[in-house]
Amino acid sequence: MSVILETSKGDIVIDVFVDECPKAATNFLKLCKIKYYNNCLFYNVQRNFIAQTGDPTNTGKGGESVYGVLYGEQARFFEDEIRPALKHKKKGMVGMASVGPDANASQFYITTGEELQSLDEKHTIFGEVAEGWEVLEAIDDAPCDDEGRPLQNIRVRHTIVLDDPTPDPPALAVHVPDASPPPQFAEDGRLEDDWEPGEDARPAEEVERAGREAEAHNRAVVLEMIGDLPEADAKPPSNMLFICKLHPVTSEEDLETIFSRFGNITSCDIIRDWKTGDSLSYAFIGFDTEKACEEAYFKMNNVLIDDRRIKASSSLAGGGAVDFSQSVHHLWRQFKRFGKKGNAELADAAAGHDRGGRDAGTSGRLELKEQFRGPTLNHGRGNREGYGLILDHYEVRGEGRPFPWFD
Repeated sequence: MSVILETSKGDIVIDVFVDECPKAATNFLKLCKIKYYNNCLFYNVQRNFIAQTGDPTNTGKGGESVYGVLYGEQARFFEDEIRPALKHKKKGMVGMASVGPDANASQFYITTGEELQSLDEKHTIFGEVAEGWEVLEAIDDAPCDDEGRPLQNIRVRHTIVLDDPTPDPPALAVHVPDASPPPQFAEDGRLEDDWEPGEDARPAEEVERAGREAEAHNRAVVLEMIGDLPEADAKPPSNMLFICKLHPVTSEEDLETIFSRFGNITSCDIIRDWKTGDSLSYAFIGFDTEKACEEAYFKMNNVLIDDRRIKASSSLAGGGAVDFSQSVHHLWRQFKRFGKKGNAELADAAAGHDRGGRDAGTSGRLELKEQFRGPTLNHGRGNREGYGLILDHYEVRGEGRPFPWFD
């Protein structure tokens, strides 16, 4: 004579007093059997007193007994079965929530407090909680509004009759569903206590890509906050090829010669140590078209140059996080010269002008290194085209060390 109430907080097992209260017990067991209580809200929860449910309309004004279900409106209610020996002395007593004497239908309550003498000999007690005390406590502790309704809907999701010694009325069979009713959800904006996000219907590759993009954006916001990015949505130029793992002896002239076969090169810079001028083994090569940049990436990635197998990356080809962080060098230079919004056309024109104004040979590079050793470095002023970024940020930070990604 037991029933499992599967609630959105967990399972509660109720032992039914079939011998003491046969009509109330039969009513409860048969209503559970026809899934009458599925999706019913705990619409009235009063802490340390009762938790009330059993109304399919979830208003506290509805519900009918199993006799009403079988025989019509005239049999909606059945009479009380009040037994003086059954008291509301402890938690977990289950009784009929009647609307008056001999007016029992489907609604019932479970006591969450002790010594509730105000309920004694007024309501039919037909069972008690045998298991699931932690679930009952969770329901009792739920935050509620002024009317006692939990702010997040707590429902009876399913009922399972473990043992029923009472015979089924002949007319009951037509009311037993082939399957449990589908879960219901509130339409008034309240969240369900057991709500979980539905399964994402997108392909796994799309979900993974969206996750990576969201993670990258979150990191970019952090970098903008600490000043390592000009803005979170900054992106590497699509016509800029990043090259790393270069041999220290490889020069800009060598790279220009090798990569010029893919298109017109607008800029070629090997990033060097700000103090010694030694190559840091990575460079940026700018092309006049995105197509040329993309072709250079596919043809030159993992190619040997001066006995070093280089790695190439482009934003068009989905460069990684490390490649993007290196590209910030060019982003900061562009943002510093042309404002936060930047100006790609002006930046490209300036880059072309810088390249046109100096020799591509070694002498031009040596001249640039001399600028670092001279007054320009000491006073932080003057013409610092090409490597202005490193010096500018070294001065701003004033910590006597290179940029973080040079560490």
